[in-house]
Amino acid sequence: MGVSLLSTFTSLVNVPSLTISTTPTIRCPSNAVVIRCNKMDTDVPGENVLRRREVLKCFGASVGMELLASSGSFVEMASAADLIQRRQRSEFQSSIRQTLSAAIKGKPELIPYILTLALNDAITYDKATKSGGPNGSIRLSSEISRPENNGLSAALNLIEEAKQEIDSYSKGGPISFADLIPFAGQSAVKATFLASAIRKCGGNIEKGSILYSAYGSSGQWGLFDRQFGRTDSQEPDPEGRVPQWGKATVQEMKDKFSSIGLGPRQLAVMSAFLGPDQAATEALLATDPDVTPWVQKYQRSRETVSQTDYEVDLITTLTKLCSLGQQINYEAYTYPVRKIELSKLKL
Repeated sequence: MGVSLLSTFTSLVNVPSLTISTTPTIRCPSNAVVIRCNKMDTDVPGENVLRRREVLKCFGASVGMELLASSGSFVEMASAADLIQRRQRSEFQSSIRQTLSAAIKGKPELIPYILTLALNDAITYDKATKSGGPNGSIRLSSEISRPENNGLSAALNLIEEAKQEIDSYSKGGPISFADLIPFAGQSAVKATFLASAIRKCGGNIEKGSILYSAYGSSGQWGLFDRQFGRTDSQEPDPEGRVPQWGKATVQEMKDKFSSIGLGPRQLAVMSAFLGPDQAATEALLATDPDVTPWVQKYQRSRETVSQTDYEVDLITTLTKLCSLGQQINYEAYTYPVRKIELSKLKL
């Protein structure tokens, strides 16, 4: 659709006399829209005169249509490019999940350590300096060797092996550890959700998978998935920011969560991330009156068919943790689309 300002507006009025023909509808060229101006009765018989306000309305409509016509192709191109990039990132994420799911399925005993690895990389965030967070620095030898990360090397090795496979098929460049570690945490969480559904079905994998698909919380991961495009840190985060979860008191855990804007509720729902034995961790957390109600809430939730409260709150908390202090490049992992030359197609 095209509208010419000059051809449209100059046909509306005779500027010196501000009169037009008696036809109340002014039609633009055949490829343009129709702009109508309201006719008014005047004291001069036989004449149809436009007030100044009506002239300005017509003028504004003409300008607006011209701007829309001139910008339409650009908007369409930008929207198309955005949709292509979204599809590319979505397809890449789907492949990442498949790779991580297969790796975790082969070594399910590493799930608790993958969860702690994801937590420890993210919880280094410092609000005062706006440094740290899920930046992949835990992969560096000087950081993974710290006391709080003791026992996490095997989980990191699994992620490094998965990265090699992912980079081999990535069309948009190698994936950062800052993105891959949170995604490994997500895959580990989903594995625990699925395992719970299978247990509720008496160990029947097929029925458990159906239960998880029907009642699970897969639709809650949207915001987590959009935060995809983090950059790896090349330096380790400062020491002393992560407690040794196995030795920390509940108060120390609460203080750490509070320092990044989380409270007893989030501490309770993240119990599986705080050590290999979730039951033992929850028993410790339940000794604190601030945390006890939330521990009990999530324990009850996990006994229900859908365990909705537990899953939704865990996903929400993990999403917030994995966004602390990070600048997201929403064009990361996209790539130019190969153009098809129609002239070379054999019909």
